[in-house]
Amino acid sequence: MSEPATYAYPVTMRKAVDVSVDAMIEDLRTLVDIESPSRDLDALRASAKTVAAVLENRLGGRAVLVESEAGPHVRWSGGGEPKVLILGHHDTVFPLGTLERRPFRVEDGHATGPGVFDMLGGLVQAVHGLAALDDRSGVEILVTADEEVGSRSSRALIEERALACGAVLVFEGAADGGALKTGRKGCGTFQVRIKGRASHAGLEPAAGVNALVEAAHQVLDIAALGRPGIGTTVTPTVASAGTLDNVVPAEATVVVDVRVESADEKERIESAFAALAPHLPEAEVTVEGGIGRPPMPESASAELFALARRLLPGIEARAVGGGSDGNFTAALGVPTLDGLGAVGGGAHADHEYLVVDTMVERAHLVAGLVKAIQQA
Repeated sequence: MSEPATYAYPVTMRKAVDVSVDAMIEDLRTLVDIESPSRDLDALRASAKTVAAVLENRLGGRAVLVESEAGPHVRWSGGGEPKVLILGHHDTVFPLGTLERRPFRVEDGHATGPGVFDMLGGLVQAVHGLAALDDRSGVEILVTADEEVGSRSSRALIEERALACGAVLVFEGAADGGALKTGRKGCGTFQVRIKGRASHAGLEPAAGVNALVEAAHQVLDIAALGRPGIGTTVTPTVASAGTLDNVVPAEATVVVDVRVESADEKERIESAFAALAPHLPEAEVTVEGGIGRPPMPESASAELFALARRLLPGIEARAVGGGSDGNFTAALGVPTLDGLGAVGGGAHADHEYLVVDTMVERAHLVAGLVKAIQQA
């Protein structure tokens, strides 16, 4: 798939598919009403079964639950030689009980409720776009259970199926204004742990090794690693130290969020964290974590975005700071297009919403993309 011309283009999206917004809202309500916070295995098991039921109801065939330590992933195949992987996740960031406080609603053209934008709405649009196609051969769907917490249990499966299919469509929420996400930063989290020595803060403060003071030095060193001009951000986000107000703290921890746009910066940052050294005599510094999601270069999306723009003239492309499972597939050299999901906003927030009037158009888009890839 090295040339855009290798894809066969449907005459129009709308001619190819017939999609009901009412049916999509019905399925979206079903998925939102099954809360699915990451790491809650019972909730994720119920959610996976519900996702599987929606897939089977709309697409036929059988959806398989793939058990993992993070909860069940859901796989579905249209049969035949694999050509395109539809990729999403069913875990959300919202704890159990959020639904009671913020139930699913459709008002003033917006659907709201936990997970509507990230990313249950995208899943529904993908399923209904596929359901309107007579031929679903070559299509695989993988809906994972741990994207919001790093995809540690699903990464190998994602990479395996991406390589087998040769093209990946990711149904994370769209960028602002409905733009597709054609580039993503690599992202990761580091935990810097400092070990000092406790002592009485009044009687013999010099006998201790102050882990909090050492942490302050480390925060300044770490923040200086950022290079915003080339897209590298290094942001200390959480810190903890100490036990009592009259004790020199013996331990401290600093958590750091890192985003990079290139593999070279990933290597530089990881090397810099590994080389962190204490400033205070007898303090010890250890580092855990890393940049788990590699950068997704815009080149990985170029061909598929050209196809999307042909199908939906005027649609825009956007490189964004957040990561997704598309980072993994793009790093393998598999053509990957992201942000195909819901148009809306407020991901991970109480004001999360989906724009209902855009759902049919996005379903048409996935149908057109899949049909073109099938015919390539």
